[in-house]
Amino acid sequence: MPRLDLPPEAAMTPEQRAACAEAVAGIRGRVPAPMIAWIRNPELAARGQKLGELLRYQTTLEPRLSELAILVCARHWTSHHEWTAHKREALKAGLAPEVIAAIAARRVPALADARERAAYDVASALLASGRVPAPLYQRGLDALGERGMVELVGILGYYCLVALTLNAFELGLPGSLAPELDDPEHRA
Repeated sequence: MPRLDLPPEAAMTPEQRAACAEAVAGIRGRVPAPMIAWIRNPELAARGQKLGELLRYQTTLEPRLSELAILVCARHWTSHHEWTAHKREALKAGLAPEVIAAIAARRVPALADARERAAYDVASALLASGRVPAPLYQRGLDALGERGMVELVGILGYYCLVALTLNAFELGLPGSLAPELDDPEHRA
């Protein structure tokens, strides 16, 4: 069960109601799961969800690349709710089921597309070490461009915030438990 619930509208401050209304009026059409926690600070909720809209829907990266990066992040943090939501979106965006299964199993997926390979490798290196080695950085630039690299790093940073929020407050559980993420070494 989640540790926090979205407060009933009647119990919200005007700022909390405004942040929720803005999210519902936006691209998603709903209050995203991390806002259940963030709403305790309405400014964080408002700014966080707007950043999420930008990074998820308004970058130069194709949806399959964004979703690939989000899945790498969700797997890194074993964030069940993030994984469940974005696995569905990744399949819709055309990411191969075998690629998704490999990421879930912590295996390097077979990626023939240079842009997918660059996004996966940069995301994996950055999440594992906090750095991108020079040759990989150059490969990322060649495949994604400078703006694409900046957007990829932004997506990873934002979805780390999302994963940590979802994990800390156990949001979306138990309904979003992803059996493919069962990882005895990383259980709480």
